[in-house]
Amino acid sequence: KPCPLCDEAKEVLEPYKKRFILQEVDISLPENSSWYEKYKYDIPVFHLNGKFLMKHRVDIKMFENHLAKLELQND
Repeated sequence: KPCPLCDEAKEVLEPYKKRFILQEVDISLPENSSWYEKYKYDIPVFHLNGKFLMKHRVDIKMFENHLAKLELQND
């Protein structure tokens, strides 16, 4: 379905796309029903490295800080 909030989030994250892999999950699909039950009123939701990070809008400072920490750990 169209998701303007998701589109906006992807646009904000565009400059960082070479530093992480964006995996989109359509929570309306039957195989993602557990995500739907958890987040149906909170899209978009962001996880980084398997851990919840933020929801609704991208907090770019928070994202940058967490991404930088992950990059340091992996160096």
